[in-house]
Amino acid sequence: MSASKGRPETVPAEPKPAGDAQDAAARRHALRVLALSSLGAFVVFLDTTIVNVAFETMSRSLRTSADHLSWVLNIYSLVFAATLIPAGRLADRYGRKRVFLTGITGFAVTSALCGLAPNVDVLIGGRALQAVFAALVTPTSLALLLPEFPPARRPVAIGTWGSMSALAAAVGPTLGALLTQYASWRWIFLVNVPICALVLVLGLRMLRETRDPHAQGLPDPLGVLLIAAMPAALSLGIIEGPKWGWSDPRVIGAFSLAALLLPIFILRDRSATQPVLDFALFRVRQFRLINAATLVFAAAFFGNLLNNIIFLQTVWHYSVLRAALATMPTPLVVAVIARAAGRLSHDHGARRVLTVGAIVWTGGLVLNATVVGADPHWVTHWLPAALLTGLGVGLTLPVQSAAATQSLPPARFALGSAINASLRQLGAVLGISLFVAVLGTPTAGTAVDSFHRVWWLFAALGLAAGLLLWAPRLRPERALAL
Repeated sequence: MSASKGRPETVPAEPKPAGDAQDAAARRHALRVLALSSLGAFVVFLDTTIVNVAFETMSRSLRTSADHLSWVLNIYSLVFAATLIPAGRLADRYGRKRVFLTGITGFAVTSALCGLAPNVDVLIGGRALQAVFAALVTPTSLALLLPEFPPARRPVAIGTWGSMSALAAAVGPTLGALLTQYASWRWIFLVNVPICALVLVLGLRMLRETRDPHAQGLPDPLGVLLIAAMPAALSLGIIEGPKWGWSDPRVIGAFSLAALLLPIFILRDRSATQPVLDFALFRVRQFRLINAATLVFAAAFFGNLLNNIIFLQTVWHYSVLRAALATMPTPLVVAVIARAAGRLSHDHGARRVLTVGAIVWTGGLVLNATVVGADPHWVTHWLPAALLTGLGVGLTLPVQSAAATQSLPPARFALGSAINASLRQLGAVLGISLFVAVLGTPTAGTAVDSFHRVWWLFAALGLAAGLLLWAPRLRPERALAL
């Protein structure tokens, strides 16, 4: 017998295959990138709605009129929408990590500028710059994420990313109300600085550089200006139409300019040596339909977000903070359901999930329009509708982001996500403008009916977004060449 007699003989554990250890390390790295890119998307989309509830407080603090201050809200959406597509193209060509970190750094600096602004003009300028850097972050945060996951796991990863951006937009009013009431409206902007600093430090160490291997040179400068000017002119007309009047020459001029620039841009882009936008993306039917649905549903989502806050304050006479807290069930449901929505989309198809989401959303707003009245009944009347709309949003916004890019080759991820995000921002401007136009200036006796009309409108838009996905195929699908 051996010297180990009397003791149980130990059998050495079989060494873990090197491939398993590498796969586990790759999964951990992918999850870290997912968390980091989602945080970047969160901080950028937070600023699309966080300012809304502090509007009156900022007006008093800066001693300016509401018309002048409205550009603090409008300029961010306008510039954000106008610069997203050029930003995605730059990221494809010059590196997603480089552009992402540049955007995060610039967003932190311009957020500090907004938070410390001595007057409204500096604040408006800071918001315009802030939107430019936000546009650098949005498409790159998704484009950096997708290559880290195998195709089978991408829908869930994108669903998580999308849920953070949707959650940020939905939770913005509540966070803005808390910061305004217990600190200062300036912290609405200053809170971005430490978040961006964390993302920057981690991103320098963690992210891997990716780019389009076929990219070279600068995108056509004239094409960049044209593609930015088109949505800017369109956004200007939509934003100012309710205030100036839809027949005002300035509004007609803005819409006419946007329409005129479209064929000019197409001709320029097709003849440019380094075109800005690859029109081959729109050969993909799923990409076309998802982006159309994104525009329509975003109008309903963002318009209803503002509509609910205003209703609670003006009809139920809630305080700013109480109104923001009353809307919290919707974003909480979005956060809970978004990852599951990504898995459902992968298993059953994005079109089915998005259709169910549109129907549920419509049911929630129909409930608002038929049950919610002048007397406050939050638990029995408001909460059921809020839970339904949250479920509808959770089944829609994150899945739209995933489905739009999922149909594209990896080299087009940044540009594809930029187009989708740009249309979402344009939808936000359209939805808020529709809210103002349909609501009008109601009296105490007509306010409930006016808000009911808005809910019916956004219910119809949400349903239309789902039906768009079932548009018949008019011609054979063409392959997307790389």
